[in-house]
Amino acid sequence: MSIKNAITRFDMPTVNFDRAVKFYSNILGENLHVSEFMGQKLAIFPCEQSQDSVSGCLVPPGPNCKVSSEGTRIYLNCQGKLDAVASRVEKAGGEIMQPKFAIGEHGYIVMIRDSEGNTVGLHSGS
Repeated sequence: MSIKNAITRFDMPTVNFDRAVKFYSNILGENLHVSEFMGQKLAIFPCEQSQDSVSGCLVPPGPNCKVSSEGTRIYLNCQGKLDAVASRVEKAGGEIMQPKFAIGEHGYIVMIRDSEGNTVGLHSGS
């Protein structure tokens, strides 16, 4: 059996959970689904519901999950909507760290700092 996706899910830390939910809902143009799992509040990013899908969520502040502009970087899929998503970042309380740039045959990326201080890539294959 081969691995289809090296990543299955991610947790993105927040300083202010509600502010982060609003930020990502605003820039993505879709509401994040807020729920609770094992006593922890989560805000789930939009994703395809299948066994092979990659999903992730925002998590409230905690001792084992710290906001960082360094270290592991997450790239959010903005397929076909990269310019629109990037155009909403600053109004939603984030910052464009690096404007849209080409990554060859793999498309384009915009690097942002979110409302919490995380550095995040916005990616589109075209």
